[in-house]
Amino acid sequence: MSTAAPTTKAGQQPGQPAQPGQQPGAGGYEVAKPLGKCAVTGEPIAQGEKFMAALRETTAGFERVDVSLVAWPQFDRKDIVGFWQATMPALEQKKKLFVDDEVLCDLFERLKDTTEPPKLNFRFVLGLILMRKKMLVYETSRTEDGKDIWVVRFKGREDKLDLLNPRLDEAQVAEVSQQLGQILNEEL
Repeated sequence: MSTAAPTTKAGQQPGQPAQPGQQPGAGGYEVAKPLGKCAVTGEPIAQGEKFMAALRETTAGFERVDVSLVAWPQFDRKDIVGFWQATMPALEQKKKLFVDDEVLCDLFERLKDTTEPPKLNFRFVLGLILMRKKMLVYETSRTEDGKDIWVVRFKGREDKLDLLNPRLDEAQVAEVSQQLGQILNEEL
């Protein structure tokens, strides 16, 4: 997987869908790093302050939303696929993983019925990360309608899950890894 620094299209803010005439990334979506501002109140979230980070599904893909703890009860959770508590990093501080393994596993399971190619790519790379963390165990594979399906299970559980291998090229893996890194707030 790539460790390249995240980039955005010229003139496009991280986390915003592509503007008309702009092409989104090959993954079809970009997710921003924390911007230090509450999505509900518009007030700044100070460095070192705890806040809630959420991953919202939009028509353009996934969007990261940061909300202060005070405003969290009023936050509309429609289309939220996952959320976690985080601490706003200092600008000069090395970014730390803000998402625990349980949140990653929950996100992986929630995307099990997705059929959209960008989300399938996202889920596949997330699955690879969970395998690397030894949270997800590869059991076997099969071919179904010309598609490579991996059968996996969570460590300590018996129920099996299908994971479509979309046969990503190196550039696609790097792009999805970059997007996951932005969500997780770390380089993968």
